[in-house]
Amino acid sequence: MYKILLVDDHTLVRNGFRLILESHEQLSIVGEAGDGVEALELLDKSETPDLIITDLKMKEMSGITLIHKVKVKYPEIDVAVLSMIEDNNTVAEAFRAGAVGFLSKNSDYDELVQGIFNILQGKRYISMEIGLSLLDHFQLNSPIYIDKEAIFHRYDISERELTVLELISRGFTNAEIADQIFLSKRTVEGHRQQLIDKTKTKNTADLVRFAFENKLLQ
Repeated sequence: MYKILLVDDHTLVRNGFRLILESHEQLSIVGEAGDGVEALELLDKSETPDLIITDLKMKEMSGITLIHKVKVKYPEIDVAVLSMIEDNNTVAEAFRAGAVGFLSKNSDYDELVQGIFNILQGKRYISMEIGLSLLDHFQLNSPIYIDKEAIFHRYDISERELTVLELISRGFTNAEIADQIFLSKRTVEGHRQQLIDKTKTKNTADLVRFAFENKLLQ
């Protein structure tokens, strides 16, 4: 059973997220706090969680400050962000502070749950929407020559798969990609899965992150 502490200054958000998480028998909410100060007080006197999920903008103590303080005093506890604030600088600041995940409040149910389980299993996670924004920022601000032949050889990725990867990174669905490159939707789904298998990533969001970090795309 994974133990989670929720930190958000909106009670409705905490209640809604509690319902989502407690629908899974492996997850248990061991505490709720309305800000960073209250969260630290709970940590001092209650059951230690495996994961803290925190908002960023709160009155008494920001999420970034909370992450810093938790990682100093309780380095064994992971912290993930759940926020509407998704600008690239804030995302980077959260990870520098020690966050292991950044989840968007705009994410759908499946992505939120998948992201949380990835984090609980020791992986880092960024919501797809945020990952695409980071990729766009990287493309605009860091033009780098990519040796595609070296990429093909290193990851055994075909030119067709790289084309599919580029379209995935731009947010196109399988059906939209199929229309653009004149393939069946099933074939595109196969290429997507092959890319995930070859790069040893867990899902599409992780694939986009991998492409960003390993410069698979220009």
